[in-house]
Amino acid sequence: MSKIIEIKDIVKNYQVGTVIVRALRTISLDINKNEFVALMGPSGSGKSTLMNILGCLDTATKGKYILNGTDVSKLEDNQLAEIRNKEIGFIFQTFNLLPRYTAHENVMLPLIYAGVPKVEREKLASDMLDLVGLGDRMKHKPNELSGGQRQRVAIARAMINNPSIILADEPTGNLDSKTSIDILNLLKDIHSKGNTVILVTHEEDIAKNAHRIIRLLDGEIASDKPNKHQ
Repeated sequence: MSKIIEIKDIVKNYQVGTVIVRALRTISLDINKNEFVALMGPSGSGKSTLMNILGCLDTATKGKYILNGTDVSKLEDNQLAEIRNKEIGFIFQTFNLLPRYTAHENVMLPLIYAGVPKVEREKLASDMLDLVGLGDRMKHKPNELSGGQRQRVAIARAMINNPSIILADEPTGNLDSKTSIDILNLLKDIHSKGNTVILVTHEEDIAKNAHRIIRLLDGEIASDKPNKHQ
């Protein structure tokens, strides 16, 4: 199985006043195409920092990051933005939908940035909303949707550019248990179609849906094991 992510000797330091905070301490990690990985750890473990680096939202202080064959370690901000839009679909706990835009308009946004013609992006967004079960909610704005529906819109937006990786940060954190199961089943379905899914969570019940669980502690990988429950 070919690697989609290779990180080697990644270090991330932050300066807070006169203090150096060592958020990540020499992490090396490979993730293969079509893996379903859970990234776990308590607050302060470094999982959010690692997620931001994997998602090209931040860069490492030291080390190398190869994403789908491209060394993104030294890229400029505009190049990272292009990589994010092409390679990574983000799903956030807080949905991150634009409140004045309809579900359809929110899903179309990545296509606008990618330069897709209007007629094509309208159809693609409609098809994607149909796929996540929201074909009848396209013209609704986020405040007219339930939490689960908003997360489905976010998933449709994450998938619209057919990215190499779906990066889901606590995607069920603001949802009730039944809706959480629905969203996890949708992520499993996305994975079954060939996508690589990285699920960031602190909940064991959520992590057990992944095929591999990586645990961080104090900025280091504490364990990296296949999930026995799968």
